[in-house]
Amino acid sequence: MQICKRWLFTVVLSTSVLVTRAQEADSLILSGIDDALSFEDSLSIFTMIDSLMQMDDLNRSQIAVRLSYNSNVLSAGRTLGIENFGLAPGVSYYHKSGLYADVSGYWSKDFDPSYYLTITSIGYMHSFSKYFSVIGGYDHYFYNFNEDTYIPYRNALSVTPMVDYKSLTLSFNYSFYFGDTYANRLMPGLTWVISKNRWLGLDRISFSPSAYALFGDETITDLELVWPKTLVEAIKNKKQYGRIYAFVEHNNRVFGVMNYAFTAPLSVTLKRLTLMLSYTYNIPKALPGEPLTLSESSYLSGSLTWFIPLHRNKLPLEF
Repeated sequence: MQICKRWLFTVVLSTSVLVTRAQEADSLILSGIDDALSFEDSLSIFTMIDSLMQMDDLNRSQIAVRLSYNSNVLSAGRTLGIENFGLAPGVSYYHKSGLYADVSGYWSKDFDPSYYLTITSIGYMHSFSKYFSVIGGYDHYFYNFNEDTYIPYRNALSVTPMVDYKSLTLSFNYSFYFGDTYANRLMPGLTWVISKNRWLGLDRISFSPSAYALFGDETITDLELVWPKTLVEAIKNKKQYGRIYAFVEHNNRVFGVMNYAFTAPLSVTLKRLTLMLSYTYNIPKALPGEPLTLSESSYLSGSLTWFIPLHRNKLPLEF
């Protein structure tokens, strides 16, 4: 199986899961905590996939152990303006058949408790040709908040087709989050990969400037103040609400662009170790009817990944 190698650093956005999966100025408020689907939705999903795609031999089963860093906790590709950093350790297992599994943890001093999320993932990567590949997966989120915290999503299904043409990669990620409610996320992206092997003592150095757009839906709730039309209605409102007027709630599900992001990841590989550093600039956009107060912002992120090849005669999971 030959997955397109150019898609090594296709995205370090704002979903993960740091994202990701990374990750939101949505209507998804967790009892005063800005949506915990922040780190994972933006960086983690793609950091995990990137660590798999960086493997030098996709015909051999391997393990990737990584530690990711983010200078700002993110949300649906939109930074929350939190200056404290977050850390996300993770381990991925890739089988030469294309199957993979991953476990990632998320720590940030901006949450209480600081270790607030664990994500488990399973999926499959397949290359239909040297130009076209698809990755699909399922994620489950284990939150570490107290019982009073409202968690709207605990699961996600995603699929990412990728097209390679020379040094350009076009990707299109679709994710469906579900739990107590649901949300759709679409993220097309274009990446230009510049790489060089065996340079300055390094096995590989790669620079991958990218541009992404994040589309999604959410439920916008509006409250309409309704004055009574009759005295009887006013008396009824007074008894029921303690006031003569009433509020009528209107829930509208809207869809649109949520964020534009431009990212510049630089990675270097030496033997089994890969270091990635990235700068991302976000331009958040309000959905129709959404009271968005976030402004344009930027952040730094990075990951350090150690690859462990598994030999056939030592691998109990080989089949």
